[in-house]
Amino acid sequence: MSDRLANACTAFDGDRRLAAGPLIEVALAVKAATAAGAEGPLLAFDDATGGLVDLDLRGSRADIAARLAAAVGEAAPPPQGRGRPSLGVVAREVTLLPRHWEWLAAQPGGASAALRRLVDDARRTGGAKQHTRAAQDAAFRFMTAMAGDLPGYEEATRALYAKDRQRFARHVATWPDDVRAYAATLAEAALA
Repeated sequence: MSDRLANACTAFDGDRRLAAGPLIEVALAVKAATAAGAEGPLLAFDDATGGLVDLDLRGSRADIAARLAAAVGEAAPPPQGRGRPSLGVVAREVTLLPRHWEWLAAQPGGASAALRRLVDDARRTGGAKQHTRAAQDAAFRFMTAMAGDLPGYEEATRALYAKDRQRFARHVATWPDDVRAYAATLAEAALA
């Protein structure tokens, strides 16, 4: 099983956490809950992005696993093209103005090496900021789907983006336990 299929997800039955773990396990738990007549809406969330995960639960375990594998792009390996595939080099189109190409061409190692250095520098210097923003966005996606109608939602969202841990905790305190706990888990890196 690939890392993408093993990605962690969390499913809810209404405001109660139903299952958490690898995508296939969560999908099967949701299928079992559906068969057992689950009460609330059954929603699954990607733990990395906070986004809803669309689950096609038709058929057997093998059918579900095959569809999930195809959905994450495991059906066929990517074609090997020119370049340095063993190094993971991927050719893509970049559109720049002539003055940008002139500057890149004058850099040591050429345009590709200069672009790689620029990207690596940006990742090093902006990594923490990007990580915080990704955590904020993940928590926001989940909160919007599960808590958008709950008291304190707007203020909790403001506190999340203001990185105010105490204010966030105060506004989510009345939310259902599992919703509050999952929102806090997603928001942890954003509130650090």
